Amino acid sequence: MAGSSPSRRPSYHWATGSPQRTVLEEILGDDRNSEARHRYLLETAKREHDRVREEAERVYREQLQKEERQRISDARRKEEERIRLEEELAADRARLNALKAKKVAIPPPLPEPEPAAAPTVNGKPPVPAAPSSTNNALAHTNGTTAQQATTIAAGPAPVVAVPKPPTTSIPAQPQIPAPATVLNKAPEPAKPASSALGINGLLNNTPQPNGATSTSGAARSAAPPPAQARPDRYAEIHKSLKMLRKFMADQAKTNPALKGRMGDMRREIRKSVGQLTVTQGVAGVNKIQQQNIFKLLREALSNQVQSQMMDPSNFVLEPRNPANGATHNDPALPSIFLYLVNIFAKAAISQFINEAGARPETADPVGVCVAATLSEPDFLWRGVSLMDILLAKFRIVCPVLFGYRGSEKTEQGRQRLGWWKDSGQWVPEQQHMDRMTGLGAGFASISLRNFAMSKKTNPFPPREYWTAMSRIVNTPSAEISNTQCVVLKAMVETYEQKFIEFYGTAALAALRTALIEFPARAPQKSAAVNSLEVLAQLLKRDTGLVLG
Repeated sequence: MAGSSPSRRPSYHWATGSPQRTVLEEILGDDRNSEARHRYLLETAKREHDRVREEAERVYREQLQKEERQRISDARRKEEERIRLEEELAADRARLNALKAKKVAIPPPLPEPEPAAAPTVNGKPPVPAAPSSTNNALAHTNGTTAQQATTIAAGPAPVVAVPKPPTTSIPAQPQIPAPATVLNKAPEPAKPASSALGINGLLNNTPQPNGATSTSGAARSAAPPPAQARPDRYAEIHKSLKMLRKFMADQAKTNPALKGRMGDMRREIRKSVGQLTVTQGVAGVNKIQQQNIFKLLREALSNQVQSQMMDPSNFVLEPRNPANGATHNDPALPSIFLYLVNIFAKAAISQFINEAGARPETADPVGVCVAATLSEPDFLWRGVSLMDILLAKFRIVCPVLFGYRGSEKTEQGRQRLGWWKDSGQWVPEQQHMDRMTGLGAGFASISLRNFAMSKKTNPFPPREYWTAMSRIVNTPSAEISNTQCVVLKAMVETYEQKFIEFYGTAALAALRTALIEFPARAPQKSAAVNSLEVLAQLLKRDTGLVLG
């Protein structure tokens, strides 16, 4: 409108007594720049600052308290662990002192009874009755117990008592004490024992490590015993193998052809053994490596490098005579051949330790290669394999397989158990147990090979597996060690089916002793001891094999 006044911005009237002021009021208020307003804002900011600071200090104090509680808890646990270890050490020393202080009174032997006068008939001694065929059977009992022998002999004819022969003792060795005593021989795989045969009639039938035998009441065979090996002969073979390596090095200094070829052959054998892989049911997967090893050993036998001849008797357990039809009956073989057999055995042992310790299944192809190589007729000497070279190395690195035992808490005990030293120091416990796992699996992979369909002779038959197992499970309860348990578990795991195929019901009884009764006798329930019982449960779950 022409006469109207221009529009004016509406005026705002603020209530001075309002208890609350909006943001807009704060901005547009008349007192927004007043000194009182500034003091109010400063006080408000200070209160907020103090509140935030107090909250931060509270959180900081709580964090410090948590860290202090954690530190005290860790220190308490360390002290408790130290006290526990000291208590265990004190208890072990107390038991040791008690055993040392214990004295056993040995009563004097009873006097020999005077022989009774023989009755006479008409002034003449009676004619003894001819023994019955039932009594003669007692002298040819194979692996039966004394109780079974008595049952078999029951009849009209009287049972003839068979006296026990004296047990051959093992002389102490200066480096490592003699192994534990084990008894008699293993049953033949072709004739598995009856299910009624107790484990004392099974695993208590094993030769001692030095070849001597003792009896637990069973009737003895009338056949004369074979020639016995000297105690700890394997340790002597191992020393001879070290001398062989030095002998070959000395030859190489004066024989350039030997020096160049010997190194190549050694590397090729190690390479071939290292390339062996798990077959997983695929035939011929390791055929190239096997053929390469055969080729190298045959080249060594031909002695193209003109190595000196050497007597193999230094590397076998017992003396050998020439055998009819044997390929090599000569008193000497090329030293390069014996050297390469030693290199092959050493490579197999290294493969067991380095690979099978973490993956026990990798031991099987190496065991197949060892059995195939050492059973090859061209590589036999006087009709028998050179397996003793490999066993000598097993004896040094895994003595529990040969009946040796000891305490893992002492220097001497660790030496007897094959605990390895690196740069003069014992290797850690886990590394030791891994080594023993690989060696136990490797021993089983060699000894549980089936030669039923082969024309070759098994160089290491299953009875050797039985023998090694019996040496472990017959350990007195107080001397059971974690090393034995680890080796025993490795021998059984993944090989229980092959063991049962060879020994049938007798194998079931042996497995029950190894996985149920043996760990139950252990003085301390360590992880290694419990692993045997766990393996029995796994076999029950995975294969339905009930042992307990």
